[in-house]
Parts: sequence; structure tokens; C-alpha cells
Amino acid sequence: MTAPLLPNPVARRHFLARHLLVDPPTGPATGAALAGVIDRLGFVQVDSIRTVERAHHMILWARRQSYRPAALVPLLERDRMLFEHWTHDASILPVALFPIWKHRFARDAQRMEANWQKWFRPGYREVMADILTRIRDHGPVSSAEVGEGEARGKGGWWDWHPSKTALEWLWRTGELAITGRDSFRKLYDLTERVIPEVHRLPELSAQQAADLACDMALDRLGFGTASEVAAFWNAVPADQARDWASRAVASGAAVQVRVECNDGSLRPALARPDIVMGPVPEPGPRIRILSPFDPALRDRNRAERLFGFFYRIEVFVPEAKRQYGYYVFPVLEGANLIGRIDVKADRDGDRLAVRAFWVEDGVKMTPGRLTRLESELDRMAAFAGVSGVTYAAGWLRG
Repeated sequence: MTAPLLPNPVARRHFLARHLLVDPPTGPATGAALAGVIDRLGFVQVDSIRTVERAHHMILWARRQSYRPAALVPLLERDRMLFEHWTHDASILPVALFPIWKHRFARDAQRMEANWQKWFRPGYREVMADILTRIRDHGPVSSAEVGEGEARGKGGWWDWHPSKTALEWLWRTGELAITGRDSFRKLYDLTERVIPEVHRLPELSAQQAADLACDMALDRLGFGTASEVAAFWNAVPADQARDWASRAVASGAAVQVRVECNDGSLRPALARPDIVMGPVPEPGPRIRILSPFDPALRDRNRAERLFGFFYRIEVFVPEAKRQYGYYVFPVLEGANLIGRIDVKADRDGDRLAVRAFWVEDGVKMTPGRLTRLESELDRMAAFAGVSGVTYAAGWLRG
């Protein structure tokens, strides 16, 4: 029997709905409601670049435009409804995932054992016990507060001083947790003082953890291959995801489908039955400006297959070789990615500065579309805390 077909327009709409990019970005954006948004997304990636606002804040603002960054702090640092750890990159996660992450800690320790002694300066293992004792006796520390007398590197992560490396090791393997941030610098504390007991103590078997992670990932994706399910949180080995996929299809919890890509090719995938049988969500025409690290776009290859949108961040590309700009935001209208925009919050000048908007091939900037884009930029200015928008000469580019 031939697997059901998800035509590309249908697949896009279901995918965006699962990523909370179909419904209007209204509703409460604090407390349990905000934690619920993050739970439905599965994670929000943390990034330090703040041309408008940091990635995790941009991700949440795209779904709830009353959101302001201060609303996230109590959920992480007081209510402990969320925790910060590693997926494919540093991310904020629902704390209910912590029992799954305990298996991730063990796997990370094995991988790190093989690599970190080659990557980092020696000496970090020797200081781990002292760091744990200091935190246990005196409370949280940042990397700036440990390693007195150690040579401080001036390079990237590979140039960490030994105590910084030890802190990251202890965090990545679960002995420490992030209790908060000070000017974006991580503050480390003992895990038992950060993660609530109800989430810290439950023990799952490896299969239970993998099955739960895969089930939750497919719920948030709507459809995907076993590899995409495994990569969602990067918390499940590929072989366990394939085993889960076989059992999910056999039980009827998932069905095999063919997903039509933007170029007309077909790609086999798994989907929840309601994706095939249920109504197709229909987004309105509203324009949203997305973070480059938005969960819907994190997998660049998938975004290109599904939306025909090629995107690569150019932060590390020399300026003279950039095609677009240092930090360019994808622009979503309805179920289509219509362009990318180079915009920066000039807080000293109290303006949101629009440098350029590149329109995708086949997209025409009608008066209505231009009005919707300008309205979104006005909302972005308010979010960034500046009083208005300025446009560079020739900013609208085909």
C-alpha cells in the first residue's frame, strides 16, 4: 500500500502550526503561559548576539508579541519551570525533560572523555573537586570567579582556562546546573539546589528515555524521519530512534507518509495520524520576523527542502564576502518565507535601523505586503525598546 502523500503546501502548514507560527502571536506571555509556549516548542536556543534582541527572546516574541525578556527570568531562576542545557546548542528547556537528560549526561561524558583532553589546556580534571567543594560551601560561581592565578585565554571556547573547562565539564555531565545569569555570564550551582526533586529523582531506563524523547519530538515536529526525530533535541542515539520508529508504526502511534518537498521531490517520513486525517491549519497573512535560530529553521537543510529557502548565517564570514549581512533575519508571511532583513536596534539613537530587505525570487512587494512588513517592524521597535524605525536609502531590494 502506498504511503499517504503530504503535499508541500499542506506539509508547510502543519509544520508551522506545530512550531506555533500559524495562530496569531497574541495571548499571555508570562508565568505558566510562557512556560507552556516553550514546552510546546520543546526548546528555545540561547545565543549571545543582540543586534535586536538575543535569539531566545526573539523566538518567544515571534509567538507572543506581548513578550518581554524580563518574563523569562523568574521561570528559570525562581519557579524552576525551565532549565538550561545542551541540545544541538545551548538551549532553554522544560524542566520535565530532566530525567531524559540524565542519560544524555552519561553519553556526553563518554564523548568528552575522548576529546576534551585533546582540545583544552591540561589541568581541568585536577581542579574539579575543589570547584565542587567551593560551590557546595559558598554557593554559585561564574567562570570569572574561579581559577585565580590561571592563565586567561583570549581566544574562543578552545582557549578556556582550566577552571572554566572544569565548570563546563561538570555542567555538561549533570553535576552542576545553571542557576541564573549575570550580564549573560552563566552562574553554576549544585544540580540538587537547582532542579526540583520531582524532576531530578525519577529514573528512566535507556529505552524509556529514548521512547519518551522520540514521542515528544514527533509531537512537536508533526512529521519527520527517524534521524530528524533523534536530532530534535540531539538527546537520542540514531539506533534507538530507528527502533522507536519501527515500534511506533507497528502500534499505530505513527504512520508512514511521503512529504512533498518544495522542488516536487518526495521524502519518506513518519507522521502522527492526525497530520494525515485532520484539518489543515491556515495561517493568516501576517508577517513575522524570525530569529536565525528559530526552532522551525534550526535544521537549515529541512527548511530549504520544505520552503525552498536557502539560509546560512554569515557572522563568521568576512564582511567583504558576505552575500547579505552579519546577522540577517528570515521573514515569514503566512506559510512562505518571503525574504530576509538586515535590521539592528540602535539604542543610543533610539531607533530601529533597517539597512536592507532582500525579497525572495517570485515575491512581489505589493502595497499591502509592504504595509504588513512596516507594521511588524514597528512592533519590533517597541520590543527592542526604541521609539521608531529608520530606513536606509535603497533598503528594499529585489
